[in-house]
Amino acid sequence: MIIRENYLRKIRPFYDLDIIKILVGIRRCGKSVILKQIIEELKKTKSIDDAHIISINFESIEYRNLLNYEDLYYYIKSKINDSKIYYIFFDEIQVVENFELGINSLRANFSNVSIFLTGSNSKLLSDELSSVLSGRYVAFKIYPLSYKEYIELTKKEARDMTSFNDFATWGGLPYRCNLTDEESLRNYLHSVCDSIVLRDVIMNLNLRDATLFSLLLNYILENNGREFSIDNVINYLKNENHNVSNETIYSYINAMCKALIISKVYRYDVNGKMVLKTLNKYYATDLGIANIQTTKTKFRTYIALENIVYNDLLIKGYEVYVGKSKKGEIDFVSKKNGVIKYIQVAYLIGENEETFNREFNAFNYIEDNYPRYVISLDLIDLSYNGIKHLNLFDFLLNDDF
Repeated sequence: MIIRENYLRKIRPFYDLDIIKILVGIRRCGKSVILKQIIEELKKTKSIDDAHIISINFESIEYRNLLNYEDLYYYIKSKINDSKIYYIFFDEIQVVENFELGINSLRANFSNVSIFLTGSNSKLLSDELSSVLSGRYVAFKIYPLSYKEYIELTKKEARDMTSFNDFATWGGLPYRCNLTDEESLRNYLHSVCDSIVLRDVIMNLNLRDATLFSLLLNYILENNGREFSIDNVINYLKNENHNVSNETIYSYINAMCKALIISKVYRYDVNGKMVLKTLNKYYATDLGIANIQTTKTKFRTYIALENIVYNDLLIKGYEVYVGKSKKGEIDFVSKKNGVIKYIQVAYLIGENEETFNREFNAFNYIEDNYPRYVISLDLIDLSYNGIKHLNLFDFLLNDDF
């Protein structure tokens, strides 16, 4: 196990505050482990005793009698016996019916509770939740392992292509690092994906056609990183003998985003400095799940690189968009603390003049002076005309960017 300091550092200032702490992320990305690490910190650094730490994992049969918000409220109330702070941890809270009402009641009726929640779908960030807990919670998005965390956990050689290809192929769900053979890896990732589809989509979001959902998910993951076209999706589904309305397609894709399998990436007009709501792209939250869900024999390398850079930018705390300039497209526009960074991603550039021109000239029509980067696997520094070149491993293995 590794200490996921990147997340703990952000959550730590809220440990003793009555604002509700919500950790949301795809199933099996490590949210429960982070809760355990917070509990260990509380015990070691603040000497909190077990009586003032209440931890419930709703995936355990032990707590199946607490799946109603009223039952949960009165159970927790019975545990609060003095005025000291009680640290309360609810793991996979979304399975509790109307959980937000119970959580709000605890917060309203007890001034000495610090509540932590985890969940595996964006119901925890929904408008309904916001209306009940308005201004009373802070959300932390938890992602699968970054490449740096993967290396720390597996102790593999960081700058080795075998290590990188393993990460790009099988993704960053922590438990999968315990598995070594392909059959076990595939079985595990299929089981995770099936639980996401069943629990976070079919059941929670009331989608009836699991076959259509799987077909559409396969299409999105095989075409991630490409400009989304509803016409192409309709033609694909027709070839699979499914006639589906635009509304249904968008509702199912929205369900994928809510289940945190994929992320929608909006376009950003770099000259007009505005977010565009059309011609967006999608990237996979975890490349292992993307790999087992596609029918192609090998996941496309350049898309895997883009996807890894995109996910790493999110982990580093950036807002990320696809850039649109007057004459073309920029892979990513990243924003953090008021600073914009433009990024192109390439596999290898080397001495290929056409590739060099394509990647470096993509910035030609940007009219501001924000930093511009080309990220690739090249070992030599290809920086040119104020555009900085970064080796992919240098980018992934450093927290600062």
